[in-house]
Amino acid sequence: MTCAACAQRVEKKLNKLDGVTASVNYATEKAWVSAENLADREEFVGRLISTVQKTGYTAEVPQDAEDESGEDLGSRDLRALRTRLIIAGILTVPVVLWAMVPATQFEYWTWVSLVLSVPVVLWAGWPFHRAAALNARHGTATMDTLISLGTLAALGWSLYALFFGHAGDPSMRHTFTLFDEPYWMSGHSMGSANVYFEVATAVTTFLLLGRYFEKRSKASAGEALRSLANLGAKDVALLKGEREVRIPIKELSVGDEFIVRPGEKIATDSVVVSGASAVDMSMLTGESVPVEVAEGDSVVGATINASGQLVLRATSIGADTQLAQMAKLVEEAQSGKAEVQRLADRISGVFVPVVLLVTVITLGAWLFLGAPAEAAFTAAVAVLIIACPCALGLATPTALLVGTGRGAQQGILIKGPEVLEASTGIDAVVLDKTGTVTTGAMQLTSLLSARQWGGEYEDTDLLRLAGSLESASEHPVAHAITNAAREALGSRSGSLPRPQDFRSHAGTGVSGEVEGHHVLVGRRRLMESSGIKLPSEVRELVTEGEAHGSTAVLVAIDGEFSGILTVSDTVKETSAEALAELRRLGMDPLLLTGDNEGAARRVAEEVGISNVVSDALPEDKVATIKGLQSQGKTVAMIGDGVNDAAALAQADLGIAMGTGTDVAINAADITVIRGDLRSAADAVRLSRRTLRTIRENLFWAFLYNTAAIPLAAAGLLNPMLAGAAMVLSSLSVVANSLRLRRFR
Repeated sequence: MTCAACAQRVEKKLNKLDGVTASVNYATEKAWVSAENLADREEFVGRLISTVQKTGYTAEVPQDAEDESGEDLGSRDLRALRTRLIIAGILTVPVVLWAMVPATQFEYWTWVSLVLSVPVVLWAGWPFHRAAALNARHGTATMDTLISLGTLAALGWSLYALFFGHAGDPSMRHTFTLFDEPYWMSGHSMGSANVYFEVATAVTTFLLLGRYFEKRSKASAGEALRSLANLGAKDVALLKGEREVRIPIKELSVGDEFIVRPGEKIATDSVVVSGASAVDMSMLTGESVPVEVAEGDSVVGATINASGQLVLRATSIGADTQLAQMAKLVEEAQSGKAEVQRLADRISGVFVPVVLLVTVITLGAWLFLGAPAEAAFTAAVAVLIIACPCALGLATPTALLVGTGRGAQQGILIKGPEVLEASTGIDAVVLDKTGTVTTGAMQLTSLLSARQWGGEYEDTDLLRLAGSLESASEHPVAHAITNAAREALGSRSGSLPRPQDFRSHAGTGVSGEVEGHHVLVGRRRLMESSGIKLPSEVRELVTEGEAHGSTAVLVAIDGEFSGILTVSDTVKETSAEALAELRRLGMDPLLLTGDNEGAARRVAEEVGISNVVSDALPEDKVATIKGLQSQGKTVAMIGDGVNDAAALAQADLGIAMGTGTDVAINAADITVIRGDLRSAADAVRLSRRTLRTIRENLFWAFLYNTAAIPLAAAGLLNPMLAGAAMVLSSLSVVANSLRLRRFR
């Protein structure tokens, strides 16, 4: 498909099939089809593909996201287009040079130009000619029609001039005249000594360049599903009696038991048979604090076992897992049809038929006035060439290329022109909490020694002993305490005292000997089970901390309560400033997170957000965005986790933090590499600035065409000058686009 009209044509044909409802997305190059009373799937799919082929296009069933060996159709098309562009560019440069610079012309240069031009026009430009023929068969016309007619007419007239005119004379030279005298004024025939190879080749090459930029911007569509498949484990340690056998994940069955060691991914949705551990579920749920699991608890596939060894029993596999359901959510969200069509296609939908009509009228009028066929055809060719929408075709991809290039320098990745259109009307922005507004990493946020309750240890001693003991643990909370101890004491990695007799107490904490002291670090349950007496105020502090989304860790030394360490996810320093900038851009913020309400409210208050939705599963996030859209709002979503992928795809504008997962990045329209939320506001400003540049390009390109067509139709414009003007109009579009390089 080469334009939005192609997608509409395919969609119309598919919807004519009995019981079929189809939506064809031009941006993702996919058709989403549902059918009533489907009996034979293979026969039905075959009928769909056959229908698309009869319409003049090709189709194939999307490859399995887990199939990494396959190459998608878009990649093959992009590589073929790049080959055509390179060869066309190499052959076009000398042809244009000889035609435009008389000093470079030599004997028989027109014949050499013919040899170089034919492969450019007929082979490199074949996609345009094929699309034009396809459009003609269906009684429609697009920019491809003008491109094909203009380049073929220029080539055809050049052949006529070579073989039947004077252009093939060895000593023939081209000179420039700004305006040709009209036939009725000069009385001489026109065009028999002129060749327009440079017009045919330059138009073909410029448009191939624009088509390549456009195709490349869409090349990554659909990668989110492959990323989701890659997120899961590839193999699993299956238990067979007393033996352990490593098998591919596809061979695992429901009911099989398998082992997951610390640091490994959990292969599939399961239940804990034995063992206890902390499971990092932030990739799927957004929960910043690892979840403690023990025998009988359920765990989700693709999450990470952070500490102890687990024996699990598979409860769901394949398409039934939560990961697979998330993949389906992303696919459904991406299949939605864009509400706006590409600007250039909207203009050309009216412009192209008008130009074709003017060309026919020009040819007929000249012949009616008694002009020779050469003069009439020359004027008609001038109309086609001057109207050939090279600048229109370049307006979007050149601005997009410069805008995205400047964005990359600023740590902003914009995926395509549809993104720019979406950025203009955003009036609501939904933000994930963990890793987006907050750092996403556990940190020690407060330390309170028990000296006020009669304890004997100062803050530094308390942190040194607790950090030394936790250095033997792999738990994320332990890492936060250990890192804080090393930073506070100025110790090098590994220089804290080594604990002795270290023990991990499942789900509650750790204990051991440090420098001759017996140290306990953990939850209140560990203290109570160890006979440690806690002041009543401590219980209140622990409850209050947990209500605000923090994890309270208690420390006991030599049997006496010694202090409280509070660990939590911290708000990024720039988040409040970023929220203020988003509001200035006209966006009303909403915090949407899988974390508990206490943690969500704490963060929201700190950055100044009043609307909060907490405890949200991935499907809840999608539903929240759909709810805002049903209210007539245009919604942007900013997130970084796998749990945000479907929501990012559902939003009108998805912005992923580059510090997040590949799945979120591939599902989003914009990625901000630095992980600084202020970059999200910059991304919206850059998108709007780029779209404004595209509109300026389209306006001036369209104005150029409409102003020059009457001159060409009146015979006042030399077709060679028309070709030069066409090139200059393209250069002006590029120059205007280059202004985006000054974006700050």
